Amino acid sequence: MKAWRVRAHGEPGEVLRAEEKECPLPGPQQILVRVTAAPGNFPDAMLCRGEYQIKPPLPFTPGVELCGRVTAVGEGAGRFAVGDRVLGLAELPHGSFAEFALMSEHRAFPAPESLDDAESAALTLGYQTGWMGLHRRAGLRPGETLLVHAAAGGVGSAAVQLGKAAGATVVAVVGGAVKAETARWLGADVVVDRSTDDFVEAVKTVTNGRGADVIYDPVGGAAFTRSTKCIAFEGRIVIVGFAGGIIPSPRLNHALIKNYSILGLHWGLYHERDPAAVRKAHEELTVLADRGNVRPLISKRLGFSAVPEAITRIAAGATVGRVVFDSWEGAE
Repeated sequence: MKAWRVRAHGEPGEVLRAEEKECPLPGPQQILVRVTAAPGNFPDAMLCRGEYQIKPPLPFTPGVELCGRVTAVGEGAGRFAVGDRVLGLAELPHGSFAEFALMSEHRAFPAPESLDDAESAALTLGYQTGWMGLHRRAGLRPGETLLVHAAAGGVGSAAVQLGKAAGATVVAVVGGAVKAETARWLGADVVVDRSTDDFVEAVKTVTNGRGADVIYDPVGGAAFTRSTKCIAFEGRIVIVGFAGGIIPSPRLNHALIKNYSILGLHWGLYHERDPAAVRKAHEELTVLADRGNVRPLISKRLGFSAVPEAITRIAAGATVGRVVFDSWEGAE
């Protein structure tokens, strides 16, 4: 089968190589899936660099999420049958940037009929993270104000849609005019281009000085530091990641004075510690998708030949929405 493989760590454009390899066989509690669509993600670049929290043995195939059809079922796996259309996380080192990928059965879910393969493939990481962050961790309530950083990216765009579906007023922070238009398309009530405007003042204006009830931060660095200037009394800041490259050191005395909470979110841990919560989140997301409340924004559908270049652009923050690979016939 065809697959992109990493034999030495480095930048995606330099270390990803297209190869022919044997198709893996599903082990106990695993399923083998013919990949029909696989989104690119920032963690894919980190995997290539050897900087991700999971470090699969070399050589490996990256690609953390997918949609596809089950082609074989391993011993003890009974939730899915051959031919079922599923979405979820690939089981590294046999990632989704290949014709076939392995999945642990408990990390696979039925793909919603209301979404095509590319959209379904993008429903896992970003939307599950958003659901757990906004509902499980922050307890977002209707009528509250939600501030989303990097709102035009894969994780941020999901949070914007989920915030609107929850009845919140959503303030989206982006970088650049193109990303601002994307955030408006997603349904954000207020869009702030950080390259020209101050999101702190924008939040204070929208809330009459009260501040944002929930802040969703996948960026870190200065975004977090500035967020503490516009968090509401008893507000919640959800730490999703550090795409900005800097891990901030919070002033805990400031959190004490304003009575706000800083909440960490490691979504992947829920698969091990509370898998029932992950299944419930998927069920809720399926309902929202069927109702039309959420739909992954697919900005580009590319052939798998475009993987190295596209992952490089994603890592540089040069994309909007989701970039999904859905064909081995070449870039479209």
